[in-house]
Amino acid sequence: MKLLRILLVMPVPPLPFGSAVARWFYVLFKGLVEHGHSVTAFVACKKLEEIAEVNTLFPKTDYDLRCYLILNKQGIIAKAETLQRPYSYVFSSELQQDLAVELTKPYDILHLEDIWSGWLGIKHLKRAVINIHYLFSLDCAFEYNNSLETRFRRFFTYRAEQKLLKAFPRIITLSERLAKHIVQINSKAQIHTVPLGIELSFYPFVEQKQINQQPVVGLIGGFNWAPSYSAAERLLTQLWPEIKRRVPNARLQIVGRFAKDALSGFAQIEDLEIYQDVPDTLPYFANTDVMLYAPVAGSGMKVKVMEAFALGTPVVTTSNGIEGIPAYDGVHAGICEDDQGLIERTVELLNNPSLQQERRLKSRKLLESYCSPQITVAQIEQVYQAMEK
Repeated sequence: MKLLRILLVMPVPPLPFGSAVARWFYVLFKGLVEHGHSVTAFVACKKLEEIAEVNTLFPKTDYDLRCYLILNKQGIIAKAETLQRPYSYVFSSELQQDLAVELTKPYDILHLEDIWSGWLGIKHLKRAVINIHYLFSLDCAFEYNNSLETRFRRFFTYRAEQKLLKAFPRIITLSERLAKHIVQINSKAQIHTVPLGIELSFYPFVEQKQINQQPVVGLIGGFNWAPSYSAAERLLTQLWPEIKRRVPNARLQIVGRFAKDALSGFAQIEDLEIYQDVPDTLPYFANTDVMLYAPVAGSGMKVKVMEAFALGTPVVTTSNGIEGIPAYDGVHAGICEDDQGLIERTVELLNNPSLQQERRLKSRKLLESYCSPQITVAQIEQVYQAMEK
């Protein structure tokens, strides 16, 4: 395809070991530039340290990446803006002004990552495409708190989500489930399904993993996010007691952001270890024999499941947990909706190291064939090509 002038907006910096979406942004931005496109990236950052890290990864001699700090706005005007355009505070006035300047110059594509970036493209729809990673309305993100403030936030967030989805004529999303939901809201949109890419070279795969003498069931995630919290609560209350009864020497390990804060009420459970805000999750993946992730709700691809596949950690999950990955139950992972089925699949893996090894190899191979940077960036380019016609 011809080389393009692309304006790319990202709500978090493109870091290979940053947040879940940051890992995709790293693949996307780096890949587009390596393919020869002229890309100017506008990035919202929470910390000065993030800006320094991004500038080291993407030196200005080779990349046009512009970082802007997220400002903590206060007062009645700021609250009014938030009600009208939820989560627009992420994009500072400086970012918006600089983007507006570039939009007056010749360009081919305005690529907006994440739904709230849509606020910046609402007046430039002709050449815009927005990538939807998840939907609040599917995630039940506000269901665990029914305060008056939360009800207001839910109302305005869901309304804004609908408004943005209805506005854009071209939408990328990560899974068929999301695509089907979006088409019910905007039947006229051209919807493209492109999986998240992951840089597999950052995930060392050991051909033969050492098995723990005391098998470890693990869950890794951010527990300030409703789907991950629901998975932890289900694991601790409905799944782990029976798994522990059937595999008495098993241990349970829960790791991630806000883990101790969110799950403090479960701290006394037998053989449970909770690790919060660890600097690197890879050693915990390596120490896990089965990752059991069974969210009650949650849309989009789950990067922690992708990481488990990449590192060779066997996974037991639900259809929500495996969303966007063409995995089969009993081949690449244990996939089931009911508690008993999840327990059976977990116990079977804990008691069968050979089966663990078989799953490790097949899940890694699946990820290589479906979510590698080469494949996913090429699919994004195909979307651009369709827009050019």
